[in-house]
Amino acid sequence: MIVRPNHRLRNGGLILASTTIFLLLAWALLGPWILDVSKESASVMVANPYEPPSTRHWLGTNALGQDAFALLLLGMRTSLLVGICAGLIATVLGSIIGILSGFKGGVLDNILTAITDLIVVVPQLLVLILLCNSIDDRSYLLLTLFIGATSWTWVARSLRTQAASLRNRAHVDLARLNGLGTVTILRTQILPYVSSYVFMAFVMQLGSGIFAESALSMLGLGPRGAEAISLGSILHLAAETGAYTDGIWWIFLPPIAVITTAVYSLYLMNASLEMTFNPRMRNN
Repeated sequence: MIVRPNHRLRNGGLILASTTIFLLLAWALLGPWILDVSKESASVMVANPYEPPSTRHWLGTNALGQDAFALLLLGMRTSLLVGICAGLIATVLGSIIGILSGFKGGVLDNILTAITDLIVVVPQLLVLILLCNSIDDRSYLLLTLFIGATSWTWVARSLRTQAASLRNRAHVDLARLNGLGTVTILRTQILPYVSSYVFMAFVMQLGSGIFAESALSMLGLGPRGAEAISLGSILHLAAETGAYTDGIWWIFLPPIAVITTAVYSLYLMNASLEMTFNPRMRNN
């Protein structure tokens, strides 16, 4: 008798990615509180500009003499929160549009699919650059809404396929015969079957949200002001003050490492979840 290993327990990629994301979130949310770091204290000049890492300032100081480690903590919190909220917006929008389109079919499906296909061909980053460049008084709330409202198309296309494959199943037909309405059927007969895909979509959107915020802020299209601190804004200040060309590595390498680690871990988590939930990949 051959005993197959339990992929849910032995999926090392999922465990590694989940642990990494948990540690990043915990450090970003609790780190400023534990170390008593605030936006006001992080914006104060604490030493000479471009001091290298030391026991007093773990990641040195930037061009303004601010503590780079304190800025990194606050930047992590901002970028992760923007990514989470933008990912939720995109996942909810895409799930509603995709599931409704796939379940109803017909004219509504054609209209929603046409809108989705029209939006998906336009590069998201280009749209975000144009939107942010047209507004002077930008905030992280506005940036979150922009990112979420422009990144739902992949979710909609993925869930439309899943909902379309379920709409003629026996349990759905039985629910129709019992007189259940569309919303009730979607909630009780469709959503439980696609919930794993919804979660995987959120994981992907979380990574995309972090990357989009970092890219926009790095280009100088994020919120402005001393209290506008994110991973992207740290990289933007490093570019403006010549930290890249001068080799001041402690200013730009840590935020780049955090962004890379977070996004890669989320993509690894998504791939591992798909290997767990997708029967074809699990059997292979």
